[in-house]
Amino acid sequence: MLWFALILSDLPLQVFTRGVDEPGELAVVEHSPGARVVAATAAARARGVEAGQNVAGALAVAPALQLRERDAALEAATLAEFAAWATQFTPCVSIDPPDGLVLETSGSLRLFGGVTGLVRRIRAGLAPLGLDAAIAAAPTPLAARWLARTHPGRQLRAAAEWWRKLDDLPVELLGDGAEVSRATLELLHGIGARRLGDVARLPRDGLARRQASVVLDTLARARGERPDPRPWFLPPERFEARLVLPASMLHTEPLLFAAGRLFSGLSAWLAARHAALDRCRLHLEHEGHPDTVLEIVTGTPGRDDGRLLMLAREHLAALELPAPVDALRLLADNPVVTPGRTQDLFGDPHSARDAAALLLDRLRARLGREAVRTVHPVSEHRPERAWRLADPGRPAPRNTPPAAGPRPLWLMNEPRPLESIRALTLLNGPERIESGWWDGADVHRDYYVARAPDAALWWVFEQLDPPGGWYVHGFFG
Repeated sequence: MLWFALILSDLPLQVFTRGVDEPGELAVVEHSPGARVVAATAAARARGVEAGQNVAGALAVAPALQLRERDAALEAATLAEFAAWATQFTPCVSIDPPDGLVLETSGSLRLFGGVTGLVRRIRAGLAPLGLDAAIAAAPTPLAARWLARTHPGRQLRAAAEWWRKLDDLPVELLGDGAEVSRATLELLHGIGARRLGDVARLPRDGLARRQASVVLDTLARARGERPDPRPWFLPPERFEARLVLPASMLHTEPLLFAAGRLFSGLSAWLAARHAALDRCRLHLEHEGHPDTVLEIVTGTPGRDDGRLLMLAREHLAALELPAPVDALRLLADNPVVTPGRTQDLFGDPHSARDAAALLLDRLRARLGREAVRTVHPVSEHRPERAWRLADPGRPAPRNTPPAAGPRPLWLMNEPRPLESIRALTLLNGPERIESGWWDGADVHRDYYVARAPDAALWWVFEQLDPPGGWYVHGFFG
């Protein structure tokens, strides 16, 4: 077995900074028992702000420091979103509180080109999420976690006595990912144990008498001498992710940057399910105002986060926000399973259709859904009633009898009277239409295709009912 550990260092801070490119001077504080700094950005640390510092001291060295209260619920939600993202690499994902994941990858290594290829894919996928994780691999989940904490990037393979390479790790790791108490760690320090190898050489009976048997159990699990079962994470049936901004924002570009983080997570959630969707909802949260909801609809089901972000840009460009945005929340459900596409020697045969669907999606987002329609034929002889508006992509009704003669693409709302047809050349016709006696809108006309002096083709008719006359009803080109 080969386990990967992904540790989100400074998770209390990352949940606030992942939505912006440059968070500035920001610190997360916790009140237990006093107000103290839990984590700070690089800009804040450069001013002298440190973890464990009281808030008054932090503000003294950095007066412009932004403070955010630690949000344990947001941290748990971000960790769950991270786990759902990781299921695209393996179904064996387990949340490893308080700030990491462990992945059992032996069944999927070949799919991603071995350990090196999988590490490359994981690192490439972290950046769009806005998260920074330390990665390490080992034959047991606990060993992988400890290596990620102390030696990021290290990989231990299962070999004879591989566990001896853990002996040089600091003894404090026994309390990371295990139930070894602080008092037990102080006891080990008191007897001179500084490394895990020192603890392994201690008499087992002596540790047991000092109620430190949990230390032996933890070492055995890290070395693979005892089982270490982990509960597997089950991705939710409905995607929901929330991103809190470090400061309220009203401009489009920063909001799009933050939305891109959420769309990347949605794309990974769909990839893990081999699914796609055609709609999602982006909520822009305001303080003291109802959420602004963007309904993002695509013409065809897909999971391209770039496409979703492009449509969100079109929506935001036509939107006037009622108040600054404090957080974003993305909701999506009802994914549909999509078969994979095989590569074609002469290019993707679906590319033209996808390009047309993307253009349609952008027009809908920019102009409004009701402004982009298509036309379906109706079984009716009267031209003005022989069509109806419909949503693009919806199948046309079947068994609609074709028209007896040619029909123009551009049909006028109301026929326009002509003073004379002497300048026109009649090319085709007449086609007589007499219909509609049953609803009081009956017509009696003879239709012709005529060429105008500028060589355009018109669709004209002669009114057979008194007082008669000639009319133009449409244009072919």
